[in-house]
Amino acid sequence: MLDRMIRATLLLPSVYEEVEHDSEATGQALLVVVIASIAAGIGALGGGLGGFVWGVIGNILAWGAFALICYVVGTTFLAGPRTEATWGQLLRTIGFAASPATLLIFGFIPVFGGLITLAVFVWLLIAVVVAIRAALDFDIGSAIATAIIGWVIWLVVNLIIRAVFGGVF
Repeated sequence: MLDRMIRATLLLPSVYEEVEHDSEATGQALLVVVIASIAAGIGALGGGLGGFVWGVIGNILAWGAFALICYVVGTTFLAGPRTEATWGQLLRTIGFAASPATLLIFGFIPVFGGLITLAVFVWLLIAVVVAIRAALDFDIGSAIATAIIGWVIWLVVNLIIRAVFGGVF
């Protein structure tokens, strides 16, 4: 799994193709999301234990929701002639795309923490595009469009949930 995380962090398309087709890698993808969430929580050093736990749970839910949204967008609205995927394939590839987020553990470093966090978020966006491209057999433009549309939909749903439930989530 560590080897896959390193290759995913290096943005090697082959690892995303590999986990796309390995149905046994779903648990590993979940573990990557959990590790990345823990690293981000440590790097943020805020919110207390409750915020930390809810952050990890929230990231797991966000991972599943975002993968589902990208699956629907990619296989329904932007599908090409070679597009054939399952939600599980998106779940695995997007889960491994969270690998660079382990570097968010350094977010607490004064001055450099903000730069590290910014760099990691850009890195994550690129990793998600590579993951979507692999899982949906897309060209780069369709992968970017799916990521952007998926993120906008996820953001709107997230804002609605927060408005309805307030501070609970």
